[in-house]
Amino acid sequence: MEKFLTLTLTIFILFSCDQSHDQQVNDFTYQSSGYDSLLAAETGADAYGMRKYVMALLKEGPNRNQDSTEAENLQRAHLDNITRMAEEGKLVMAGPFFDDWEVKGIYIFAVETVEEAEELTKTDPAIIAGRLIMELHPWYGSAALMKAGEMHEKLAKESI
Repeated sequence: MEKFLTLTLTIFILFSCDQSHDQQVNDFTYQSSGYDSLLAAETGADAYGMRKYVMALLKEGPNRNQDSTEAENLQRAHLDNITRMAEEGKLVMAGPFFDDWEVKGIYIFAVETVEEAEELTKTDPAIIAGRLIMELHPWYGSAALMKAGEMHEKLAKESI
């Protein structure tokens, strides 16, 4: 037990004395372990590594009576629209839910305002047809999401 306490105290003292990785700025101490100012600027990150987004909940719309062929065509057009928005850098995350809930999926738009996201939702064929509706909410999340598309391309064997 005495060896454990000595080791713990030694580690504590070493870490307490090592200020080489900290930077004092305006009464605040920031850890500088890996901060990349260029990446932060590229992703629109604030001082906390966060940024504004708009979260969209894709819900069942009032018009879901399409036959199977029309529903399949709308789904294909919906997926193509997702791909287009992602390629434009306006959509950083999208995906369906697997349960039987009225919310069918989510989008995370890389835009500043709900109004901008509203304009993007008007381009979705499933929204236009009334098969889906979107509920939009301003959201604050990690700016790292801006790089999710690049990572996804490295992980996907097939496209949607």
